[in-house]
Amino acid sequence: NILFVCGAGLGSSFAAQMAAEDVLNNHNVKAKLDHVDISSAASMQPDIIITAQNFKSQFEKFSIDETKTAIVYLKNIVSKAEIEEKLLPVLVAKGAI
Repeated sequence: NILFVCGAGLGSSFAAQMAAEDVLNNHNVKAKLDHVDISSAASMQPDIIITAQNFKSQFEKFSIDETKTAIVYLKNIVSKAEIEEKLLPVLVAKGAI
């Protein structure tokens, strides 16, 4: 279960989700994907959260158990190369690959 997060939960999180879908498909990873705004993300418990680097300070204020939910911060949310570089180790650690 992977959650893509941005300020409003519409534009950039959906763009990141579409870029990540290609990465996941290339590695034959099946996952439930969704995108939401940052305030909604705090109450959800996905396996992985993917968001922009500029939201890191906001996520640090939330009480997210990072032993259960990994948070991946991206400088360029639509960069498939960056998504692959940062997401694959998390997927390996969670046993998805």
